[in-house]
Amino acid sequence: MKLALIQMNTSDDKAANLAQAEALILRAVRDERPDWISLPEVFSFMGGARADKVAAAEAFPDGAAYQLMRDLARRHGVFIHAGSMLERIPGEDRLGNTTIAFNRAGEEVARYRKIHMFDVTTPDGQEYRESATMKPGEDVVTYDCEGVTIGCAICYDLRFPALFAALAARGAQVIALPSAFTLATGKDHWDVLCRARAIETQVYFAAAAQTGQFRQGKELRATYGHSLIADPWGLVVARASDGPGVTSARIDLDLLNRVRQQIPVARHKVAIT
Repeated sequence: MKLALIQMNTSDDKAANLAQAEALILRAVRDERPDWISLPEVFSFMGGARADKVAAAEAFPDGAAYQLMRDLARRHGVFIHAGSMLERIPGEDRLGNTTIAFNRAGEEVARYRKIHMFDVTTPDGQEYRESATMKPGEDVVTYDCEGVTIGCAICYDLRFPALFAALAARGAQVIALPSAFTLATGKDHWDVLCRARAIETQVYFAAAAQTGQFRQGKELRATYGHSLIADPWGLVVARASDGPGVTSARIDLDLLNRVRQQIPVARHKVAIT
């Protein structure tokens, strides 16, 4: 099974973002021939004011981003893990930061809403208050990709090992982490955390990221990029270059099984109170 990650520089121009996503998916299909493709977090819209986010959000299965990903999956016969999109939730003022996964027939096979909200002040002094506009999810989500179990997480979830332990307990062999990690935190924490989650859960870790600058109101903000795939031993087996692009790697379930046999952490786990 071959995984491909799409790295994007998303802005507050939804039409341009969808065109960028489609072009990069077509490039991945042509050059890499993957079985499974992931986009980054909020690939269809990033930045802008609250009203702009609401206008860009979609009530699934309606909406241009949802329908484009569904149609591309069906047209090219590939699984698409559609990063995350802004979702209108019935009866809610806040939006969902939501992953949708499509199978080769373009059928929705999973829906995951980001659980952990990015409410922080980064080292460069910028404040992020995701919970002001986003409603956190509650469900741990996995899905089957032709015999491989994929676990779902998004960006800031990376800092909470309990979620990844829960995904591993549900049989995850690959964990997907669409992301828009900030430059200030990514340069110090991205590789360390991605590799740690791969090592402790003994999975392939596939993290598609945003790269470059975007405008949030009057502020110009920067994302870290460096999309990567780490193997169950924690080695980075694929990494994107700077700027929008594609990176890919094949997964080896025999390696995954050997790692789990050599260091059987799942069997050694004890309840700690």
